[in-house]
Amino acid sequence: MGRRGPNPKPEWMKVLAGNPGKRPLKKTASKVKRQQREVASPQWLDQEAKTHWNGVAPALRKAGLLTELDLSLFAVYCQTYSDWVRVEKLLKDAGPVYITPSGQARPRPEVAISQQYLNAILEFAKDFAMTPASRACLSLPLSPEGKSDFDRWLDGG
Repeated sequence: MGRRGPNPKPEWMKVLAGNPGKRPLKKTASKVKRQQREVASPQWLDQEAKTHWNGVAPALRKAGLLTELDLSLFAVYCQTYSDWVRVEKLLKDAGPVYITPSGQARPRPEVAISQQYLNAILEFAKDFAMTPASRACLSLPLSPEGKSDFDRWLDGG
């Protein structure tokens, strides 16, 4: 069973709204050890998955959300993303429906496959805090200056 109630608001949204609940806001502190070294994508990933890995992994590493323990699961996420892209390209070319020999229009099986891949991608995205609601549940590391980029923006610098 998942979390109960509405998804929590990120702290920056509470600041923008004027902190209507008047509760103290969390100070984010480093609870996760950041991945220091760059990690290459596994050889078994296809090219689309490797491209996605190279686009997303640096941001997750910088935020401290991709560690040595996560690499296998992150590779599965990237391959699932690649598979979803492949099915979506097929649907773009062939269309979402086909005509049976009796003349009835039926949805292609690829539509359901695409939806299954998309659901898996969304679950992976939550696990890696790649959605706003999932990031709101975390205490992300602060920058070396002790302020987030958003805090520095609020301060005018």
